Amino acid sequence: MESNRNLQWIYIGRALRSFITAFLTVIFPLYLAKVGYSASRLGLVVALSGAITVVLVAAVGFYADFYGRRRAIIGLALLAAVGGLVMGLSHAFVWAVLASGLGGVGRGGGAGSGGSWGPVFPAEQPLVAESVSAERRTLAFGRISFIGVLAGAAGSLVAGVPDWLHQAGWSWIAGYRLLFFVAAVLALGMVFVSLPIRERPPQTLDTEETPPPIPIKTLMGRLGLTNALNGLGFGFLGPLLTYWFYRRFGVGSAEIGVLYMLINLAAAFPYLWSSVLAKRLGAVKTVTITRGIGLLMMLLMVFMPNFTLAGLFYLLRMVFNSLGMPARQSFVMGVSESRYRSRVSAFSSLPSQMTAMITPAVGGVLMETVLDTPIYGAVIFMTLNMITYWWSFHKVPEGTPPSASSP
Repeated sequence: MESNRNLQWIYIGRALRSFITAFLTVIFPLYLAKVGYSASRLGLVVALSGAITVVLVAAVGFYADFYGRRRAIIGLALLAAVGGLVMGLSHAFVWAVLASGLGGVGRGGGAGSGGSWGPVFPAEQPLVAESVSAERRTLAFGRISFIGVLAGAAGSLVAGVPDWLHQAGWSWIAGYRLLFFVAAVLALGMVFVSLPIRERPPQTLDTEETPPPIPIKTLMGRLGLTNALNGLGFGFLGPLLTYWFYRRFGVGSAEIGVLYMLINLAAAFPYLWSSVLAKRLGAVKTVTITRGIGLLMMLLMVFMPNFTLAGLFYLLRMVFNSLGMPARQSFVMGVSESRYRSRVSAFSSLPSQMTAMITPAVGGVLMETVLDTPIYGAVIFMTLNMITYWWSFHKVPEGTPPSASSP
């Protein structure tokens, strides 16, 4: 397997996906607000589109392990292109739900996450793990996230295009729709950069690996519990957080886009430092400590008097979150057998995808009364996630079963 060449194409694909997701996450809720959607109706769109994400994640988990991760990524890119096209053609409720589900709106983890979320992840994650040695796995996950956040920074700047076009005489609707069509074209680009990836059929991977340090059913059960709590918290962010900035401080897509660009730039380098921190503290302790500090930063956002300070604390939250994310991804792949990695990634994350469907609708309704609901809700459930994660894995050896394709 041409591991280094594979990684190059995987990295380019992540860059395109992060670029698209970055500007869609900003402009989609603002577009719906411009055409008359209320907070509760916006929350319902995000919640229902999450059902599409759940179906896609489950499908990828099965399909990728049996028929290939590259094929799964190509199929999802084609669906994203359809989603972008639909967004550009109609803002009717049903089409908005379908388009946001297929187009990946809010499914990239938000600013600073590097695109580490959504249905592509169960196919992409094993490809990365199987293209490097176990010793370099955390570094590889750090690099792909580093590339993702830099691409996301550029995408966040693009979110300001509707504002600029409006100043030049375009209507708001026309400016937003132009970017939806751009997203569709770029999604097709993801198809072409995925074609050169080479992989062995997952079912032929070496079954004589070092036994994993935790049985697969136990692993998936514990990951499912922690991810369900994380999904409840994450559902309050994404488009609802964009809407919170808009309502709380009166800012538009240009200001929010600049903030998300700065967050992506600030969060980029911590991804590269994660492997160093994980070697010193261990993966589980690294994840727990960095998440705890990040949640404190996010809670402080509600006490800030202006957009600049609130944005600064959100930036700090994402910086600390970035330090732990590659360690967490590497840990999960390290304790999973390579032939089951897509299923582990998909079905352990399904609870988070399902619970993330609940909180946008609830959060949207509650925002009508308590505007700061997204922040409080995210902090509560993500704190429970942090505690449960530590309890579930701090005694589990950080296994590194070799992949058959690792050099």
